[in-house]
Amino acid sequence: MLLAQTALETRMLLRNGEQLLLTVVIPTVLLVLFSAVDIVAADGPGRRVDFLAPGLLALAVMSTAFTGQAIATGFERRYGVLKRLGSTPLPRWALLTAKTGCVLVTEVLQVLLLSAIALALGWSPQGNPLAVAGLLVLGTAAFSGLGLLMAGTLRAEATLAAANLVFILLLLAGGVVVPLSRFPEAVRPALELLPISALSDGLRSVLQYGGSVPWGDLGVLAVWAVLGLGAAARFFRWE
Repeated sequence: MLLAQTALETRMLLRNGEQLLLTVVIPTVLLVLFSAVDIVAADGPGRRVDFLAPGLLALAVMSTAFTGQAIATGFERRYGVLKRLGSTPLPRWALLTAKTGCVLVTEVLQVLLLSAIALALGWSPQGNPLAVAGLLVLGTAAFSGLGLLMAGTLRAEATLAAANLVFILLLLAGGVVVPLSRFPEAVRPALELLPISALSDGLRSVLQYGGSVPWGDLGVLAVWAVLGLGAAARFFRWE
């Protein structure tokens, strides 16, 4: 039942044009555009693509685990889909696990696609793949918790508006395409505590600079994951 529900959730996501635009097309277009055009000067060594690729991998995780999942789950709750599924033999924990599995499958496809495009543009990744995997997993957990919390507590229309607004704000202020060093010093410490900033900075420190395990960024993501998943488990309403 779990595998069947995971496959169903994945097919539904990939058939949804708006979800596909958010999770695949937007990160891909931003990667190609900002790598080819001198709009934002990157910090650190290497080409612009060496700076942009890690940040857009982080954006892909956020778009799938947070924005896409929040909107889809919010409308499933709005139209009674979750209530009906909750009355079937499929346990509720299995439904949430299937949604997590769908997110992970989609992220694997995103990472493969973005990495292939970045490599074609001259990307030279460095660092430890295990550190990258740890960051992606913790980032997924953090954004999934926040997305489910939003979907399970707000009305579907409010979730749609809030999730898209948060996506745009974090894209601009989370160090994805604009280095945090370009922001005023007064707001930089607060921005560095955002989950998207921790994920993009951690990926960049490994993939661009070849650094070791970014424990600080992992710690920030772990705190967000615990808080987000804990709050979602406590306050999520199925109806």
